Amino acid sequence: MQSIGVGVIGTGFMGKAHALAFAAAASVFDLDRRPHLAVLADADEARARRCAGQWGFSRGIGDWRALIADREVEVVSIATPNHLHEEMALAALAAGKTVYCEKPMATCIEGARRMAERARSCPTLLGYNYLRGPAIGLAKDMIAAGELGEIVAFKGRFAEDYMADPAAPHSWRCVRALAGSGALGDLGSHLLGFAIHLVGDVQAVAGEVSTVIATRPTTAGSAAVENDDQVHAVLRFANGARGVIDVSRVAWGYKNHLAVEITGTKGTIAFDQERLNELRYCKAGQAARTGGFSTILAGPQHPPYGAFSPAAGHQLGYGDLKTAEVGHLLRGLAGHGVIYPDFAIGLVIERIAAAIERASAERRWVDLDEV
Repeated sequence: MQSIGVGVIGTGFMGKAHALAFAAAASVFDLDRRPHLAVLADADEARARRCAGQWGFSRGIGDWRALIADREVEVVSIATPNHLHEEMALAALAAGKTVYCEKPMATCIEGARRMAERARSCPTLLGYNYLRGPAIGLAKDMIAAGELGEIVAFKGRFAEDYMADPAAPHSWRCVRALAGSGALGDLGSHLLGFAIHLVGDVQAVAGEVSTVIATRPTTAGSAAVENDDQVHAVLRFANGARGVIDVSRVAWGYKNHLAVEITGTKGTIAFDQERLNELRYCKAGQAARTGGFSTILAGPQHPPYGAFSPAAGHQLGYGDLKTAEVGHLLRGLAGHGVIYPDFAIGLVIERIAAAIERASAERRWVDLDEV
């Protein structure tokens, strides 16, 4: 098996997730080329070297530009704070490299457009790994097969409590220039990704974004929170379906409550990422006989579950979804399937988010064509 050189930028939670996924992918999936962990970069060079040794990279460096310029690196994996995505991605694309970048794409819609425009000549993938879950794949197949009939409604909620405590310190996530939008970009982008993947194009939106905790403590006192803590929005899909989303980073008790419900004329499906190996399904007429939903437990018949375990009930986890995402990228680079979501799809998600913010500011429905 030939190798493909990988460079990862960032050594935080997502940098480690990317590194572990690339290391595991060839063992889990039948790939044409085995990932070679060539270079790990971080602004803290000592940390880059330490993590490189722990995670299996050939070397760790303190200069991300040198990583991109390295001839051994063919895939550049960007797992850094949001404001660095655009500059790094554009540099990697200019060097002719494949780019695998965490979401959100950029801190503004103009930056996302620049990234999508430059990416027309290079393969790209955005880090929407929740789309790789076996239950989501099954949901997609059921909708495509017409098992839900005509889709009439989408409901989504993503709630976490990592900023629910007013005493939680101010960070880059609260600064517009560094993070872009708040809960909308960090959490809501996943919901919007589910919406277009499962239901279809969004035509118009209405909504409101709000900041619940206006200031947060710093070492010098306090600083203003410049972006949103929660979002409520209504979606109008091109196929006539309607949707609502509810996003919060200040919802006590929730850790990763990414939940979607899709209703059609023949049934409803419901999913919650905190129970990622299950899909709830109610077929039209079933409620009268059984009282409501039945639960489908993911198993080897629901890709990519079978690549990890031959037995149902043994459960996949977050890291497995990241490994599946990397496997999807590497198979796509070998010509086996279309890489999704790429920067073009990412721009669509960013446009919907920007439209929600405009709708909130202007107190009106906003068509996607306006953004």
